[in-house]
Amino acid sequence: MKLVTYNDGKVGRIDGDEIVELHVHSMREYFELGGAHESDRRTPLAEAKLQAPIVPKKFFHTAGNFREHEEESKNVDWSHQIAPWINFFQNVDSIIGPDEPIVYPEHLTEELDYELELAVVLAKPGKWFSPEEAADYIGGYVVFNDITARDIQRGEMRSGVFSFCKAIDTFCPLGPWIVTPDELGDPHDLEMKLRVNGETRQESHSGRMSVTIPEILSNFSALGYSAGDVLSTGTVSGVAGFKSEEERKLLYLKPGDVVEAEIEKIGVLRNPVISWQEGHGTPALPRIRPWGEA
Repeated sequence: MKLVTYNDGKVGRIDGDEIVELHVHSMREYFELGGAHESDRRTPLAEAKLQAPIVPKKFFHTAGNFREHEEESKNVDWSHQIAPWINFFQNVDSIIGPDEPIVYPEHLTEELDYELELAVVLAKPGKWFSPEEAADYIGGYVVFNDITARDIQRGEMRSGVFSFCKAIDTFCPLGPWIVTPDELGDPHDLEMKLRVNGETRQESHSGRMSVTIPEILSNFSALGYSAGDVLSTGTVSGVAGFKSEEERKLLYLKPGDVVEAEIEKIGVLRNPVISWQEGHGTPALPRIRPWGEA
């Protein structure tokens, strides 16, 4: 089953080329209630405006699970190792949905990067459960594009702690819908690709994780999950920020670009990149000082 949030916040499931509306006020409520009754109302999928499928109470970032990303980081003078079992929280107010624009904050960054990730939606509350029990807590899977300002990240990484670089407004594209486990099958057997203007930039496979999704879910269950929470599983190799200096200048995102993050059996999450002026109707704010300078 594919679950969507659409138009003015309606929740539904996709049935062929239509959306069947469900009797809940939000996708979080759908998972909190353990499901929902269907209405008689149907909307053609082609006529619906899809939104981010869910805005969770908590968004758990995990990283370091694809060791190929750590390997490519050795191409640059990165201040810290990308260790396994990294965890931090996302700003849920930065979430956007399919076809919504990523607004380039020119006053904050000159190095806007992409990170294709598979994310898991929690079906129910949970704490302190084993990998063997994890399947009972998985409500579905969704595509996540972890937009990152690399110059800000380098400044933050001087302390070994970062989050601002990934949590700026519009930096959290999520979608296009949630695919339930019964439809998706094995989450470790999925092709993963990210394209910018039709050019493939990241290409990998979910089977290349160094740990399993049940292990990730179990490990961080110590923090306590709520129904509808989202947990990312880390990016794959191919990010712009770990290319050569000459390549980075060409590959970083810029206004006018279109990013397509695709995961097999889930779908394509498409987002254009626009300027601050286009997004806000005013020139970008003045840059105070390069990020990380005292």
